[in-house]
Amino acid sequence: MYATIIAALDGSDQSMLALKHARAMAESFGAKLILVHAFPHTYDLRDAAHYNKLVAMRTIEGQAIIDAAKKAIGDTSIEIEEELLEGPVADAIISSASIRKVDLIVMGSRGMGSLKGLVFGSVSNKVSQYAPCAVLVVR
Repeated sequence: MYATIIAALDGSDQSMLALKHARAMAESFGAKLILVHAFPHTYDLRDAAHYNKLVAMRTIEGQAIIDAAKKAIGDTSIEIEEELLEGPVADAIISSASIRKVDLIVMGSRGMGSLKGLVFGSVSNKVSQYAPCAVLVVR
């Protein structure tokens, strides 16, 4: 039923809980698990004096989130890939799922603070509305 599953990660407790569900489902179905972290665009800051440092910092932080997820998964027989993306977070996840022909996206219900989520809308809400596949939102 599910051959390829994305676990969308932002480092929050909610995304780590979603990772546990994604791992269990991948093991149950023998699916490939793709660990995805997206960070905000930096191209609009290209003229900033510290642009390269900002990109490097976001890349290092994103890779640390993926590495923590791999450590949390531990030993498993499932195939695991990782993808570190730049862009509007929801759009990056949706695009990755579309390009990779993913069957399921698993993500936490809310990784950001509740006030910010109310003002800007949650990533999980946008992904669940526009994803080209099933979406499991874990609370």
